[in-house]
Amino acid sequence: MSNLAQAGTFKLGDRTVNRMGYGAMQLAGPGVFGPPRDHAQALAVLRAAIEAGVNHIDTSDFYGPHVTNQIIAEALHPYADDLVIVTKVGALRGEDASWNPAQSPEQLTQAVHDNLRNLKLDVLDVVNLRLMGDVHAPSEGPLEEQFTALAALQQQGLIRHLGLSNATANQVKQAQAIAPVVCVQNLYNLVHREDEALVEDLAAQGIAYVPFFPLGGFTPIQSDALASLAQSIGATSMQVALAWLLARSPNLLLIPGTSSLNHLSENLAAAQLELTPELLAKLDL
Repeated sequence: MSNLAQAGTFKLGDRTVNRMGYGAMQLAGPGVFGPPRDHAQALAVLRAAIEAGVNHIDTSDFYGPHVTNQIIAEALHPYADDLVIVTKVGALRGEDASWNPAQSPEQLTQAVHDNLRNLKLDVLDVVNLRLMGDVHAPSEGPLEEQFTALAALQQQGLIRHLGLSNATANQVKQAQAIAPVVCVQNLYNLVHREDEALVEDLAAQGIAYVPFFPLGGFTPIQSDALASLAQSIGATSMQVALAWLLARSPNLLLIPGTSSLNHLSENLAAAQLELTPELLAKLDL
């Protein structure tokens, strides 16, 4: 499909992964709820990603719920030695597909055990605490109780490494006072660059930053401008958005998701897309 090595590698905890990974969220049904429209295709996408060189998969047991983790296990277990599966805890799905906070120590403990069971693992590589401030934007608030609970599970040997999702720079520091943080997963893309300083700070510490929604929050005008630039170099908007992230900082690990084999191939091909300085300048949308 593509040569992922061209995008480089970075440390995720004590493991080295290709910077182009895969996010499993879209393997669930519409609204990240219920089973996939095409179960066989979901399995094929995961297997194709691994065959192409992906060794970093992002998931959560509240996708579905339980759906994506069960599909990952069905498709890939027993797992390749170099595969790092990152999951997140901190939310539950309502029967109406709503996203609800689940941040008590008891709920976090249950979520870790749910992830272990559905992924068929004895220990989770990385668990991100998904903070439930705004839906896609961090907001200040305490996390000592939640992160301490996950650190206790780490001490029990159920989790290798801890990270944060939807977190502020201050919350990262709060967490680091409790246990090491190996990654931060926030909204960051061409038009949402509020985390510029955090990206730089984590890079200096050798900590991975995992941006989600590479095309999220674009206005129609911004989307049209990106599409025009992408067309000028024979690429898709998503490929250019992903290539921009790869060029932005070496600690950015990408997790584009899809339930389509064709889109998977297109996304992974962004690892080989080199943006000229002139094009990068134009991408200040």
